[in-house]
Amino acid sequence: MKDKKYLPSVLIMYLNYFIHGVGCSVLGQAVIKESLATSWGCDPMSITKISAALGLGRLVALPFAGPLSDKLGRKISMFIGGLSYAVYMIGLVFAFNAGANGGYTIAYVCAIVGGIANSFLDTGIYPAVAEAISDAPGVATMGIKFFISVSQMFLPFFLGMAVSTTATGATSYNRLFWVCGIAYLVLAALILFCPMPDTDSANGEKKQGLIASMKETHFSIESIAMILIGFTCTGTFQLWLNCAQNFAKDVAGWADPSAMQTYYSMGTMIALVVTSFLTRKIKDVRFILAYPAICLAMLIIVLVAPSQTMCTIGAFVIGWAGAGGLLQIATSVCNMIFPKIKGTVTALVMIASSLCNYTILTAAGNMTPSGVMTMNIVLTAVGVLLGLYVNLRYKNLVAQD
Repeated sequence: MKDKKYLPSVLIMYLNYFIHGVGCSVLGQAVIKESLATSWGCDPMSITKISAALGLGRLVALPFAGPLSDKLGRKISMFIGGLSYAVYMIGLVFAFNAGANGGYTIAYVCAIVGGIANSFLDTGIYPAVAEAISDAPGVATMGIKFFISVSQMFLPFFLGMAVSTTATGATSYNRLFWVCGIAYLVLAALILFCPMPDTDSANGEKKQGLIASMKETHFSIESIAMILIGFTCTGTFQLWLNCAQNFAKDVAGWADPSAMQTYYSMGTMIALVVTSFLTRKIKDVRFILAYPAICLAMLIIVLVAPSQTMCTIGAFVIGWAGAGGLLQIATSVCNMIFPKIKGTVTALVMIASSLCNYTILTAAGNMTPSGVMTMNIVLTAVGVLLGLYVNLRYKNLVAQD
């Protein structure tokens, strides 16, 4: 980092994503699902629909969160994101306490707010860290994923510290929700006093909105296939993240599969380092075929031969090949395909990703764990076919814009 004055700002931005690592995956933990389901009198798998609401919130906010960050500054976007995330996390406390008297509905609404928060944090922090660490923007943005993975790796430990028993004898994790919510309020306040480069705002360039940019863009079948990979690769790791522990418990007979979260996060963290080196010698587009193919093989093995060992290996492999930067690589390839409108195609990939979060996880909430695993296999297989097609047509794609 050339300008050391931005170091505190970068640390605060990364800490936002450390807490986000808890917020985006906590509802996928089997123990959390059971605790909330008991409080609300519903099936644990139905909690997956609340996770889907995070995608709905992102889908609602993404088209205007980016332009707002460009026009009003990164601080405003991050401040809105931090406050909204606090509403989501603290709202889960009130949802749990409400029990069967509207608790599920409160949590669903709060999750939508959480998705909106994620959009504002993304559109504020991703460009801000790249601007602050301008000599290594790629490393700066990968740092975001690294902090998320570290948080997710320690999530089972956080859950163990936060667990408590209410006066009625119910198991509660409200302590964790309170801590995360208050931490977001503190970070939102601190960010207002931190220096930000805001280079985009400073140069006075006129920013086009998402719709205006799309009107000027030619989308071929190949480029649409590339954007759809944002949907399929998100489905692979989100279905695993939110439902694999239920599969391990109900099908593989693993009494407490929370350790899967740690192995998943370890795979993601190692992949971030290894893949960053591999991309120097191997074209990014090759990973869009290879990684989904690895995930597909692993998912089939877990479904056919379910056991604690296979679920553990599967968690590591899906963390590596499914969540270890594959969505970021897909976005990078789209930027190479459309170098003149990087902002537009990035938004489109993220919208496809958010659409997957909402639709696929909503569907998973009505299915058995084995059914979800089968759906994940089908969705990942579609991703493999899309990756194969894009690799075969890559030369034409690069030449089209």
